[in-house]
Amino acid sequence: MYIAALFVFSVAGLIFNSYSEGSKKPNQPTSQNKQEAKKEAQPQPKTRLRLIAAGDMLPHDAINKAAKTADGYDYLPIMKNFQLYFSKADVRFCVQGVPAGGEEFGISGYPVFNAPLEFTRDMTLLGCNLINTGTNHSNDKGQLLINANLDAWGKQPDILATAGSNRSVEQQQTIRYFEKDGVKFAFLSYVTYNNTKNGTSYGVNMWNEATAAREMATARSQADIVLVSMRWGTEYSPAINSAQSRLGQFLADNGADIVLGHGQHVQGPVKKLPRKDGGETIVWYGIGNFVNAQLEPETLFNGVAVIDIDIAAKKVAELSFLPFYMHYEWTPEQKAREDLLSRKNFMMYTLDQAATPLSRSQNKTTIAEQKKRLQTVLNQSAEVKILEASQY
Repeated sequence: MYIAALFVFSVAGLIFNSYSEGSKKPNQPTSQNKQEAKKEAQPQPKTRLRLIAAGDMLPHDAINKAAKTADGYDYLPIMKNFQLYFSKADVRFCVQGVPAGGEEFGISGYPVFNAPLEFTRDMTLLGCNLINTGTNHSNDKGQLLINANLDAWGKQPDILATAGSNRSVEQQQTIRYFEKDGVKFAFLSYVTYNNTKNGTSYGVNMWNEATAAREMATARSQADIVLVSMRWGTEYSPAINSAQSRLGQFLADNGADIVLGHGQHVQGPVKKLPRKDGGETIVWYGIGNFVNAQLEPETLFNGVAVIDIDIAAKKVAELSFLPFYMHYEWTPEQKAREDLLSRKNFMMYTLDQAATPLSRSQNKTTIAEQKKRLQTVLNQSAEVKILEASQY
């Protein structure tokens, strides 16, 4: 009887153990595994911030016509394909190629510009948050238009800084600073040539070596990254002229970390110049055009400069470039008679997504030809990775 009872107990135990083992969920995490999973799920500290730079934004007459609506202007549809890429960057430098003071000053394109107030709004909606307002066209319609343009920027949300044009001597003498992810930037802007000579002494930051040296010394003592915007160069030429070469080294010697050059309307080379303090200055000699209605393919195939900054080291870690195509359409006959206002379907595309629209244009070129040109120009002395949209 004792043996029988023992047998029954043993069978019952086996059945219970089998049931218990079978009821356990496979790969059920232990408390240690749960802690490790929780640790992995936590966001990792940010190690880099991304600065992008877009070239001249030029609302030519044909662009204004394309943006006209029943009750104003809307430029965003032309640029909307780039909202995603701007949203993934922290600092988004944009060149406002011409002032935007609205109807009060008369809307006009080349050669004496004034854009609608909606232009600043739509640059902001695109994602621009660091604005260069100093160009050779800033003084096209005088100081009152400069003031109106700056007033418009003052109403835009989330702008880190604007520089290049001013309402007063005091504003001109004030260095712009901003901070992002613990990195403090100084933002300086200079113009080496102007289309008009009747401006105030303070309206546009015309290049002056003594002023630049003094301001850069102050900026270097106060900021981690000194960023300089330069309106310079030979229009429609990707080559570095003698003045750019001299000024580039001057900016490096005086402590610039990043120089963003513009004004040529085409892409220029990138160089890394040695600094007196042992550091290195990245000089982007020409960042070309962004939205525009110019004619030459070199003005329509440009790109966004991409500069990744190591947050801990507070210095540039990597350079890359997202090329794009500024598209519009017209017939061969319209092009032959230079009927510029007949152009339509203005739209910006990343280069790797531009083959179909390019086939509808009158540009006698290919995606492969333009990619090779951009790669050759950019990489003359510094390695700049050409990105596709999926790699950005």
